[in-house]
Amino acid sequence: MPEIKKQIPLLKSDGTLTEEGWARSPLWTYNRENIAASALKIKEWDYYSVLSPSKDFGISFTASDLGYAGLFAICFLDFKRGTFKQIDTLSVLPLGKTGFPRVNSSGVVQFEDKKLRLRFEVINGKRILEFESKSFDAPDGSKGIHGKIELTEPKMESMNIATSWKENRKAFYYNTKINCMPASGQVQVGNTMYQFDPKKDFGALDWGRGVWTYKNRWYWSSVSAWIGGKPFGLNLGYGFTDRTPASENTILYDGKIHKLDEVKFIIDTENYMAPWKFTSNNNRLELDFTPIVDRKSYMNFLVIKTIQHQVFGKFNGTVVLDNGEKLKLENILGFAEDVLNHY
Repeated sequence: MPEIKKQIPLLKSDGTLTEEGWARSPLWTYNRENIAASALKIKEWDYYSVLSPSKDFGISFTASDLGYAGLFAICFLDFKRGTFKQIDTLSVLPLGKTGFPRVNSSGVVQFEDKKLRLRFEVINGKRILEFESKSFDAPDGSKGIHGKIELTEPKMESMNIATSWKENRKAFYYNTKINCMPASGQVQVGNTMYQFDPKKDFGALDWGRGVWTYKNRWYWSSVSAWIGGKPFGLNLGYGFTDRTPASENTILYDGKIHKLDEVKFIIDTENYMAPWKFTSNNNRLELDFTPIVDRKSYMNFLVIKTIQHQVFGKFNGTVVLDNGEKLKLENILGFAEDVLNHY
């Protein structure tokens, strides 16, 4: 699995990746002009999740430009009740005009229509997430959600990967996952105010740019927590692109990435609320996962079809760092998903 260690262009002039692999920082320069595909096929997205294990709530935001459609969503999670409430909306034929930055270290993404408003700004090592929806159905029966969350990004390593598809090497996936960003700010949900505590609560980012094949099924899991008084992050994923050159399976501990090889999600696909298991091919990860809420969704809109089970719950088990140190996870909040997409 080649680790990329110097800054390189993402794409060659023919639209294929300059070099596939993984890195500890976003070392590929996203040269969008070299993409060898129709604007209808370019996918760009920012997804944030912010979870409060101490107060049993969380929120996630999706902003995506899929070429022929844009998808935007706000989802509030209540882990005490085991419920979620979501509002989402589609834009038609954005064709890249949503304005996603070429880098994940600066810039603004914003969208507004009659249903919701999202604005993400990255400035001076902070990620400022502003959001509002007056028609959001709050869990208490009232209406509306709005707030402002600030994520502080410490100096630390991240998971970065650039891979392509066997059937089309001009279809590619460039992705950064950033865990363990201390979260502060407020969320007003209906008549209830929720507050994030930066000493306890973390946000995470899934930042992606690419050209995909039409039908894909992927598995992804993410954790941000405190273990042994240090920030601990976990990113696991597979099923998307040819992962022969590199995997995205990583442990983040005290700011450093520890690379895992292959992992497997063991899921009862007849019942996503049944316990899950996670295992690795080299005995460095053995986890049990107890679901709390299944953020399930189904969409069938012309050429877009998606079946999603993003399940939030508690992790228990062990992971092993590169130096052989074993870390124990005890009732750690995180999520794992099984997603089938046609778009």
